[in-house]
Amino acid sequence: MSAPRFFCSAPLAPGGIVSLPDNAAHHVVRVLRMKPGDELTLFNGNGSDFAGEILRINKNEVVAKLNRATPAGRESPLSVTLAQAVSSGDRMDFTLQKAVELGVSAVQPIAAERSVVKLNGERAEKRREHWQNVVVSACEQSGRATVPTVAPILPLTDWLGRGETYALKLALSPMAEQRLHDLPPPDGPICLLIGCEGGFSPQELLAAAGCGFVPVRLGARILRTETAAMAAIAAMQTLWGDF
Repeated sequence: MSAPRFFCSAPLAPGGIVSLPDNAAHHVVRVLRMKPGDELTLFNGNGSDFAGEILRINKNEVVAKLNRATPAGRESPLSVTLAQAVSSGDRMDFTLQKAVELGVSAVQPIAAERSVVKLNGERAEKRREHWQNVVVSACEQSGRATVPTVAPILPLTDWLGRGETYALKLALSPMAEQRLHDLPPPDGPICLLIGCEGGFSPQELLAAAGCGFVPVRLGARILRTETAAMAAIAAMQTLWGDF
């Protein structure tokens, strides 16, 4: 059985001694009931895993010693930014969790015209922090040692106006004629744009097309927003990545 993995934002190095973050310490003590001498793995997002062992447990504080570092080697050869329109309930959490497991490299939440959830100011930042924690947990589970960043929420037009460069820009649309397998393999970063529960408005789709986004569809069926990202990333990994 592999050692439990935990994210730790502190600097990590072989021979170092670190205190685990509160949430990780709680999981070690209250859930896993680990003891001094038990092995664990820490990572801080730099691409390496650090194998170590628990030195001591004081109430809810867990102190570990790091023994060695190894490259995790679990990153996808594809660099995919998921531009996901904000969805309601647990849908957004589920979408980000599965996208990270499938290898997405960055997340841009989009405020779309038809988004049910409207967030701004402090509420938007708190939700972004929550989503970042969802991403961290997905990295812990999936063995990834590079943590995708969840950017602040932006309206679609504001984000498109930034003019970010990608080798391939894709916008999922059930009305599109092209499918993923009709496209040549990209020679650089990919951006995948996905709508919310009601999809993007015609004006939003026109704006995306004007910025170089290619409309594509995934088969003949209309997918829910939380299914679309998962299906599209898995298909790209099969066609061009490491599946």
